[in-house]
Amino acid sequence: MMTTILRSLKEMQGNKIIAPDGDIGKVHEFYFDDEFWMVRYIVVDTGHWLPGRRVLISPMAFEEPDWKNKTLSIRLTRDQVERSPALDKDSPVSRQNEIQLSEYYDWSPYWQLADVGSAIAPMTLPAPYIPGKEMLRKGKGDPHLKNTREVIGYHIQAEDGVIGHVDDFVVDGSSWAIHYIVVNTKNWLPGKKVIISPWWVDEINWNESKMHICMPKQSIQNSPKYDFTIPINREYEDKLYEHYDRPKHWD
Repeated sequence: MMTTILRSLKEMQGNKIIAPDGDIGKVHEFYFDDEFWMVRYIVVDTGHWLPGRRVLISPMAFEEPDWKNKTLSIRLTRDQVERSPALDKDSPVSRQNEIQLSEYYDWSPYWQLADVGSAIAPMTLPAPYIPGKEMLRKGKGDPHLKNTREVIGYHIQAEDGVIGHVDDFVVDGSSWAIHYIVVNTKNWLPGKKVIISPWWVDEINWNESKMHICMPKQSIQNSPKYDFTIPINREYEDKLYEHYDRPKHWD
């Protein structure tokens, strides 16, 4: 059985992105969707190589990460990345942008596979031709696609008041599925960080920058403390799920 390696997205910021023919830049941020809680794109700051430009790379283009050396290798050449569709870094990523990227790189559009219940599959499947892809050109931006720099700082609204704010996200380093949201409770509980599953979030109010969770503050206060310097193991997860009396997905 393969061991799940959970990683902090904030800790990945600044990691080098390496193509087969050289360095292309560093991790700037991530785009994820809040419907399936998957990282859909890594935003790469190309630095001095392509000044003033950032590019989107799908996780399906990445090799196995080198966590020790803080590098992420991709199966794309520098020339491919340089010729990729331009994006306006000051505007949200639209569905049209995503279609252009999927057509340019011949990636399988994740939103089509998600429609038939394969939300995670696009991370590992090859990119076949999908009939009807031209119909997607009429679509608008995906309201579920969010960037991590925007969402970090959102307030966590419990049943009886605000308990803290979003501090980070913890992902599976292989599938890029978001397993946990890190909550910093320092404005209510000095110095303590805890984690919750994104599937326990009942509602996200984007206008008010709040995530609503149907739990009392006391329950979150008493949950196991999270320390990003210590890898999350099954023993810790057992305690977490038992504390919240939630069914364990690995049973």
